[in-house]
Amino acid sequence: MSTRRIKVDYLARVEGEGALDIQIRNNILEDVKLRIFEPPRFFEAFLQGRKYDEVPDITARICGICPIAYMMGACHAMEMACGVPFPDGVIRDLRRLIYCGEWIESHVLHIFMLHAPDFLGYPDAIKMAKDHRELVENALKFKKIGNDIMKTVGGREIHPVNVRLGGFYKAPTRSKLNELKAPLTWALEFAKTAAEFAATLPMPEFERDYEFVALSHPDEYPFNEGRLKSSKGLDVPISGYDDYLIEEHDEHSTALRTRTVHGDRVAMGPMARYALNHEKLTPQAASMAKKLGLGANVNNPFKSIIVRAIETIFAVEESLRIIERYEESDSPFVEVPARTGTGYGATEAPRGVCYHRYSIDDEGIVTDAKIVAPTSVNQATMEQDLLHYIPPRIDMDDDRLRHECEQAIRNYDPCISCSTHFLKLNVERS
Repeated sequence: MSTRRIKVDYLARVEGEGALDIQIRNNILEDVKLRIFEPPRFFEAFLQGRKYDEVPDITARICGICPIAYMMGACHAMEMACGVPFPDGVIRDLRRLIYCGEWIESHVLHIFMLHAPDFLGYPDAIKMAKDHRELVENALKFKKIGNDIMKTVGGREIHPVNVRLGGFYKAPTRSKLNELKAPLTWALEFAKTAAEFAATLPMPEFERDYEFVALSHPDEYPFNEGRLKSSKGLDVPISGYDDYLIEEHDEHSTALRTRTVHGDRVAMGPMARYALNHEKLTPQAASMAKKLGLGANVNNPFKSIIVRAIETIFAVEESLRIIERYEESDSPFVEVPARTGTGYGATEAPRGVCYHRYSIDDEGIVTDAKIVAPTSVNQATMEQDLLHYIPPRIDMDDDRLRHECEQAIRNYDPCISCSTHFLKLNVERS
């Protein structure tokens, strides 16, 4: 009997730190543990005692890649706690527009810089650029357009400063938004090229029966609004999140894990959004999904890269639609006076549903806070994927198995820093 160990200090091309332990005995997979070991940052604890209008700016610091998800979720929850209806008109449009920018910059980063090298056999995007220079340069140009949207609406692309409860401190001028039209028109054509490129990548044959969970809106592909739905019948308002999805601690991870009240694991992110909302895609995004043969569901997690590409087409189309109909406003926000209450908010971060719950007193002081990042929900689902994915590949040498497992984890574009409220790999064979 022999024991083999593989140790990879950090998983490359994800945000944050973690490890994967695989136990194989007598050529049989016994256990898989995805360990997130990044130190907890205690955002929920130090929000308590802060003023309610500080929360959007504080939570934006949870992530530099998806700050809008946190800012919007915080705004929605606080507005609900204060009894303020969801803003409509210009404010609603600008919230969707800035979210388009975040999806573009995050999805393009993942598709081309973090994940495509896996499929093409490159160790990183720099090496990939030697053979695919034009593709990588255009991807960087596309990502910058997403950043430019966030800067135009939010004041800057990382941790925007123009977002506030009730809307925005200042609305952009129509002429400023019009400057984005030409770049976005170019981006729409490249986004379609990117989707076709993603569909040519070699995909492992691997499918699972997921319970997908995402926001669902009757009229549009979701960003900021909608009910919480699942592919297995869940349909509740956001205030019902805690009644169905339960957080629990696992000794091998600093991120809390999520299960349903029935003990099952769920999957969030692009595949979930697509499964529950694909009929609400914009015309060219829907046309491309049909052209690439995606159907009504995508159950192969490796094909999530294609769904992300479809979502970038949607985000560009939606951006152009909003800009085309934009009317300048002297009232870019509504007042949100404090009152005692509890509010719930959820938005669709690039990686899935980002959930917020806050309680405040009559002076607007936060008395309780809960934030759930989608990566912490998806963590157990990643482990389940590997439990099914590894056995047919168990005879691979350790280097190849390590690469395959890392790629399977990167399907979820995990944001590990967000989830600690990867990859160090150990394979034990005996």
